[in-house]
Amino acid sequence: MSQWRELARNGLWSNNPALVQLLGLCPLLAVSGSVVNALGLAFATLLVMVGASTTISLIRHQVPSAVRLPAFVMVIAAFVTCAELLMAAFAYSLYQVLGIFIPLIVTNCAILGRADAFASRQPVLPAAIDGFMMGLGFGAVLVLLGVLRELLGQGTLFSDMALLFGPIATSWQLTLVDDYQFLFFVLPPGAFFVAGLLIALKNVLDQRRTARAQPARATPRTERRVRVTGTIK
Repeated sequence: MSQWRELARNGLWSNNPALVQLLGLCPLLAVSGSVVNALGLAFATLLVMVGASTTISLIRHQVPSAVRLPAFVMVIAAFVTCAELLMAAFAYSLYQVLGIFIPLIVTNCAILGRADAFASRQPVLPAAIDGFMMGLGFGAVLVLLGVLRELLGQGTLFSDMALLFGPIATSWQLTLVDDYQFLFFVLPPGAFFVAGLLIALKNVLDQRRTARAQPARATPRTERRVRVTGTIK
């Protein structure tokens, strides 16, 4: 259980692809303008990471080291194609909105880097769990960015959720501020600003946790030295 707990902690917090490794920032910052866009890309990335990590672990002994990276890219591209076709079949409107960023998952360094660093050296189950946790951590940051940017930029939450969940989600939108738009947070500069705040917040929390974990230093005892002088008679 300690191994699974460590994998979960690495993917969700201590080695998060978006907040620590700073990988895959192009789709992270470009697509997180709303919650529905972030959710769509998060689901696709999670599917690709789990499928690619599991498959690469299965074939790790059959792939020569000379063609390791090209083989990994082909595996990732196959799962990206599956995710793209599934989204085109079941959420075509969202697929059109996300556009080129679905095929660009192939070039996401978070997926390729984790596949080469972990999945190619581990059995199937740890590789699958690591892929799931890394994808979940990346998706959580992506959705959190979408929530903050949509809230600060448009004054709404869960707008256009019907693009992903169908007509049942039409009434999910929450309008917190009427007739409001702050263009800075809608555009990419706002994405950099909010992502920077999240990274800074994580660093502050880590520093505080480290400071609390360190044992308090004992106050050194001060010894009083008394000089005694005697008279010899």
